[in-house]
Amino acid sequence: MLCASTVLAALAPDAAFLPLQDPIIVYNNWSSYDELSDNVPQTEALATKELDELLRLRRLGVRFDYYVMDAFWFAKDGGYRTWRKSTWPEGPDRWLQRCRENGIKPGLWFGTNLLVQLDPVPEWEGSLNKKRDAMCFFKGGFLPHFMQTLQFWYDRGFRLFKFDFVDFTAAPPDVEASMPKEEIRARNETAFRDALRKFREKNPGVVLVAFNGFGGDLEMTSGPFPFRSPIDLRWLTVFDSIYSGDPRPSDVPMMNFWRSQDLYSDHMVRRFEDSGLPLERIDATSVMYGTTGTIYYRRTNAWKSGLLLMLARGGWVNTIHGNLELIDDRKAAWMAKVFQVYLRMLSLGRTKTFGGIPGEIEPYGSASLDAGGALCTVVNPAQAIRTIELPRLSQEQIGSAQGRIVFRDAGFRPVLSGSSITLGPEQMAVIGLGKYARPELDLGVENDVIIPQSIEPVTASFEPRGSHAIEASITPPAGARLRIVMRQRTSDGYIRRTWAGGPPKGENMGRVLKIEVSQGGQPLPVRINYDKVIWSGLSWGVGEVEGFAPRVPVLVRCTSTEKDNVKLEAKIYQVRYR
Repeated sequence: MLCASTVLAALAPDAAFLPLQDPIIVYNNWSSYDELSDNVPQTEALATKELDELLRLRRLGVRFDYYVMDAFWFAKDGGYRTWRKSTWPEGPDRWLQRCRENGIKPGLWFGTNLLVQLDPVPEWEGSLNKKRDAMCFFKGGFLPHFMQTLQFWYDRGFRLFKFDFVDFTAAPPDVEASMPKEEIRARNETAFRDALRKFREKNPGVVLVAFNGFGGDLEMTSGPFPFRSPIDLRWLTVFDSIYSGDPRPSDVPMMNFWRSQDLYSDHMVRRFEDSGLPLERIDATSVMYGTTGTIYYRRTNAWKSGLLLMLARGGWVNTIHGNLELIDDRKAAWMAKVFQVYLRMLSLGRTKTFGGIPGEIEPYGSASLDAGGALCTVVNPAQAIRTIELPRLSQEQIGSAQGRIVFRDAGFRPVLSGSSITLGPEQMAVIGLGKYARPELDLGVENDVIIPQSIEPVTASFEPRGSHAIEASITPPAGARLRIVMRQRTSDGYIRRTWAGGPPKGENMGRVLKIEVSQGGQPLPVRINYDKVIWSGLSWGVGEVEGFAPRVPVLVRCTSTEKDNVKLEAKIYQVRYR
């Protein structure tokens, strides 16, 4: 009887510590506003507008379960217990009521113990560090007060809490002077984890998600592995998901800027998986539709492939950020179809990864499979046509010989031959197997990403011109474009990102990492897609040029305004789109 009751308790939807039983779709309003890398404030009017758009999309069949109010909803002097009067004059009640009326579960962002646009309240004084910008969890009044605050908002109807910007090194000056840093971190982590465990016991069904500060090296895809900031798997006892980094360009150069950004998320999810996290517990946080600097003014560029890649990673907390008004009714119909295809599969099946490491420029993929078939998503990050094998992921897998390409980028047509697929440079595709190969499940084409029909390297010898410039002269081929790929490294060979600031005052990276082409002393226009103010920095540039006279030498010059000493390297390819 004890065994049976234990099993029943584990199966109960609200059993303590039980992670999500099914995938969820979370809307987060960050990137519809941005108060960190842009000057667009969060307001009640904006939050309400996005709720209206969310409800419009739901009426069109697009699933949403939660709406998270992200950063800076709070009054600076309110200790997370009052809302900012200038933008929420009457507080959140109207917004909360509309969420309740429409079956949307509200969520709330917290900067955890780091003071981000927030002043300490008297109850936190005994926990403050010397710089007075963060609080200790195991000494003073911060943690009890913070947990009471969470309970206050849970009792008001919030059902998801997002914890960001945590600092486990924080301690009052006397503790910092007497206790080793490793012990301070360990005691902070234990105190917070124990408090969250008790909170979950008291509030079954609450969703807790971890963001910055809970492990992982998130800045670059070229860094060493294992992570220098390891992920403590004990956090999985209290958090439903751990995020793997905000969208940013990877360190893999790509002509399509948005594909490089998608590759960053693919790489980080793979590295988090390699660190021991189950795929369903990783939130890639990769889908942001927005008109602000935090998402590089992406709007909905390459939005179909980005959404498919999010679902293909197998996460159970699937977060969509930003300006939902950018998803018109036609886009909504496609999104609803994709959710219907994937979410049931993610609930009842499994997702597995295969192939190389994305950041190491190796073809890779992931596959979600159930008893009826599978959906395999593959990406070729190389500047070359590559073939990748689709592995048999389970002895129970069926339909391995009945595959069909159900989604691809425009341009180059991938070739599916048996259990392998050939992809063009930078290309992604989705292959349906078994029942997922049926024509009615076709998902179309990503028209925002156009892959060339052919690509071949062009011999070029780049010579340094000072410490921050290289040049090469080549004779261009007839009938092709030239694609120039430059990368920036430190003097000892490591990839080097340049951070030139965020909007509105940051420098456009097209002027920082510059590609220039001339013929007969006359400049030729170079088409680039990285000409953006990129708060997260960039280590590369890719551009294409056409319109040159064949068999007349052209000069290619690559430069960087990076202040530190760097080494530039570049390669040239000829590409044809027809």
